[in-house]
Amino acid sequence: MKLSLDSLKIKLFADGADLVGMIEMASKPYIAGLTTNPTLMKKAGISDYEKFAKRVLTEIRDKPVSFEVFSDEINEMKKQGEKIASWGTNVYVKVPITNTRGESTSSVVEYLSNNGVKVNVTAIMTYKQVETVLEVLNTDVESCISVFAGRIADTGIDPVPLMERCVNLLSSNTRSELIWASPRELLNVFQADAIGCQIITATNDILRKLELIGMDLEQYSLETVKMFYADASLSGYAI
Repeated sequence: MKLSLDSLKIKLFADGADLVGMIEMASKPYIAGLTTNPTLMKKAGISDYEKFAKRVLTEIRDKPVSFEVFSDEINEMKKQGEKIASWGTNVYVKVPITNTRGESTSSVVEYLSNNGVKVNVTAIMTYKQVETVLEVLNTDVESCISVFAGRIADTGIDPVPLMERCVNLLSSNTRSELIWASPRELLNVFQADAIGCQIITATNDILRKLELIGMDLEQYSLETVKMFYADASLSGYAI
């Protein structure tokens, strides 16, 4: 079967914290939303969290954008979540599944969700964690559950069976969508799509590989050979 971007039912979200890159991705019709996190923002040199977020939301108004709370204290997470949500109607508030002490943030998720805040519960890696989140979400409010399939794969475990179970579990809450987070390669987009996952969020370097979909592999092989030859020639190597 020949792969194509048009055949995908899954929603593609761009994950990043570079303003230019975020605006570029948001302009593409096949990008349905955007996510970011404090680590990406730190790498991008962002020093003023709120100023950056509001600048993003000035530029991107018609697609969902996720911004994460960064406090390690449960009550402060609730306050940060409410403030972040006030920045725009297209904002989802990312809440990590626990704080750094391993304490559950389910009370934060429940509080925000019951107050109409669209949450994106993040850093999830187990089925039990997904169950915990679903138990406290308000089924009348939109939400996302981000399972870090890529990080699970980094440990040598195939994430697909877990993600399939999570897809089935989320059928009990039609306002909540499962995110395949931290993909490592473009193939993950098609794996996530095949099992009925609603969203996959990927960095721009992975999303730019979308142009390779359907490429003739013999042609791709030839281009690879030419790349090796050109680099060897430019380096002036001799044996």
